[in-house]
Amino acid sequence: MKNALRYQDFIGSVHFSAEDDCFFGKIEGIDDLVTFEGRDVDELKRAFREAVEDYIGLCRRAGRPLFKSYHGTFNIRMPAELHRKAARKSALLGISLNQLVQRAVEREVRE
Repeated sequence: MKNALRYQDFIGSVHFSAEDDCFFGKIEGIDDLVTFEGRDVDELKRAFREAVEDYIGLCRRAGRPLFKSYHGTFNIRMPAELHRKAARKSALLGISLNQLVQRAVEREVRE
């Protein structure tokens, strides 16, 4: 996501509505829908931080986890030719297709 805000461990999406003449977004990676908006960038950032702080307080009071839980499995859709190339590459390396994809994802998320 190119247009994103970060605060603590939270990420917020950023969009612009020409019709409403405002910026808006939501907190990503949580089980709830928490949105924020602002007329300019500073107001948007402030609203995002406030939304995060409110969400943290709500979760703590309710005894709920802050972030969405992940199970470690997901489906991937890709062009058939890319799938074929990936399967061939994993066979040549002597690893499973799952291991090849995991390696690729690990390279992408390294900070």
